[in-house]
Amino acid sequence: MQVLLVEDDASLALGLRKALTLEGFVVNHVASGKLALAALLTEPADVVILDLGLPDMDGLEVLARLRGSGRRIPVLVLTARDTLEDKITGLDGGADDYLPKPFEMQELAARLRVFERRLSISASSLITNGAVELDTAAHRVAVGGNTVDLPRREYMLLKLLMESAGKVLTRDAIETRMYSWGEEIASNALEVHVHHLRKKMPEGFIKTVRGIGYTVPGQ
Repeated sequence: MQVLLVEDDASLALGLRKALTLEGFVVNHVASGKLALAALLTEPADVVILDLGLPDMDGLEVLARLRGSGRRIPVLVLTARDTLEDKITGLDGGADDYLPKPFEMQELAARLRVFERRLSISASSLITNGAVELDTAAHRVAVGGNTVDLPRREYMLLKLLMESAGKVLTRDAIETRMYSWGEEIASNALEVHVHHLRKKMPEGFIKTVRGIGYTVPGQ
């Protein structure tokens, strides 16, 4: 899942990016409201983590402009404003969730997984496709009941394919959702990940649609 983090505290933003990346999210970061609004016009994102104390405009104004444009992208407000009145104002202003600072990283990740399930074919953290099971909460993959250890990129690739079971994902679509802005991607990186992942999955589970991309069986 692609996350746009809007946070002007550089050290906090760096910590969040590292932690959420380890949780399997792809995180892009901007430090102002104007940059956030501009990014959402041109770059894909599934959810926004929005600080309210931004240097150029209040986060609530960013939220109002976003909702005024008709975009229904989920927004999780992450802020030091922690009174009940602040929470009500944020939620009534169009936020989908509100998490006061300080917070536990595990709780933030869990709340993001709620949004992820809303976007997914699965209503729970467990996605099953034939003999393959993927638990997004535990970061566990099993084939035929046996746990399979996957590097982060292979896990992300499998998750993307299983969430879109029966659909063909293009190379560009996969790379967009596996890498953050500015990350260098080797020309054959995706093919290498697919090659290694295939060795750990049932035979024929990942299919190549020549000239288009990859798919796994529909459920």
